[in-house]
This record gives sequence, structure tokens and C-alpha cells, in this order.
Amino acid sequence: MIKVLAIDDEPLALKQLATYIEKVPFFELVKQCGSAIEAKEVINNEVVDAIFCDINMPDLNGMDFVKQLAAPPIIVFTTAYSEYAVEGYKVNAVDYLLKPYGLDDFKHAANRVKLMYDARQNTHEATQQAEIGGDNDTLFVKSDGRIIRISIGDIRFIEGMSEYVKIHIDNMPKPIVILFSMKTLEKRLPNTFMRIHRSYIINLTKIIEVNKNRVIMGEGLYLPIGDNYKDAFSDYLNQRFLGK
Repeated sequence: MIKVLAIDDEPLALKQLATYIEKVPFFELVKQCGSAIEAKEVINNEVVDAIFCDINMPDLNGMDFVKQLAAPPIIVFTTAYSEYAVEGYKVNAVDYLLKPYGLDDFKHAANRVKLMYDARQNTHEATQQAEIGGDNDTLFVKSDGRIIRISIGDIRFIEGMSEYVKIHIDNMPKPIVILFSMKTLEKRLPNTFMRIHRSYIINLTKIIEVNKNRVIMGEGLYLPIGDNYKDAFSDYLNQRFLGK
């Protein structure tokens, strides 16, 4: 599923956009945002593959919002002003919907988003297989132009942030950030690691406590267990459980 964010400051236009997104079988609506500022917060905390974004908005217009993103998702602009079209393509928007647009126009843009999404996935898979290497105890990753050696046993957990992952390592004040997919990295890790949430892979040997729907990985470090991962994690616990 392609995770999509809807952004428009006009409530009726936003509602229509959200309705159209939900009619596309390969789209999943992440959230509806009434401003670019609100959308920026969502992108910082959620996985977002594509955005349908109005341009002419107060406080921060859609064009400037996209230009500020370090790693923009796939972009489709929506606006009532045709003069923005050329500028929209300058920031690599895959399509441009001129208001008022209908469901057929939207589906055409959605198909262009899917083509771009599939192309990105294929490129990332191939690049990642080539760029990450190591043995059973070690990984080598590219970050900020450097090749960094990581001891797998020192990884506490991995956090997914859109197209990037943050590798949190013991005794390192900051995580290592790399352009990589959680799905591909998950395949490269040994069975001492498990995905417990769409945004988190944990080192099972680093678990301190399991409390309801959270895994405690350190002091003040509580990671949620996602609904789609509860059964597999419960099976892991049950196989090692002592007592009643």
C-alpha cells in the first residue's frame, strides 16, 4: 500500500481529496492536514510515500513546503491556479490537478504516483543490495558520504522514517541515519531481531521489559507494538516464558 497524505486548507476540498484517496485500492490515507505546517509534523513522525498538496495556502504555501523537505515523498499538486504548473514540475511533481477535478482525473494522477513508487522501490532494492555488506556479525553502511562499520550485536533498535532508517547503537549519542528501506534491512538482519511496529525493528537480546503494548528497551525508552506484529511477538515470548 502507498501511504498518502492529503493537504488542503479548504475543508470541503480536503474532504473531497480524502474521499478520492480512499477510493484508490493501492492507496492508504495516512492523515488529512489543513495546513503545510501540520503536514510537516506528520511527515516527521509517520511513513509517507506520497502527498497530494494544495499550493495556495496561508502561512506556508505548498510549493515552499515541498522545497523545505530533505527527502520529499512523491508529489502531486492540487490548485485552482494554472500558472503554478510549470513551477510544480520544477520540484519534480509527478502530476498537477487543476481544481475543480473529478475522480477520473484523480485516478490518472494516482496511477502516475504508483508508477513512480514502483520505480523507486525497484531502484532502492537494487541499490541497497549493492551498498550494504558484511558478515553475520558486521554491517557496513553508507552515511553522510562515509562507509561505517557496525557490529550487529551493538544495535539496540532501528527506527524507520519515510525513506530513511535510524540505527540506534549502544554507547553512541546519536543514531546513524541511512537512506534505506526497513523491509530490505529487516531481511539482512539475523533472527535475534524482530519487527514489532511498522517503524521499529528491535534487538530481542536488548529487551528489558514488556509492559502491555510496549517494549522497554532502556530507561525512558518505550517502543509500541503494532497490531500487525502482536501475534509474532507473542509467539516469541510464549516460547521463552517461565511461570504462570
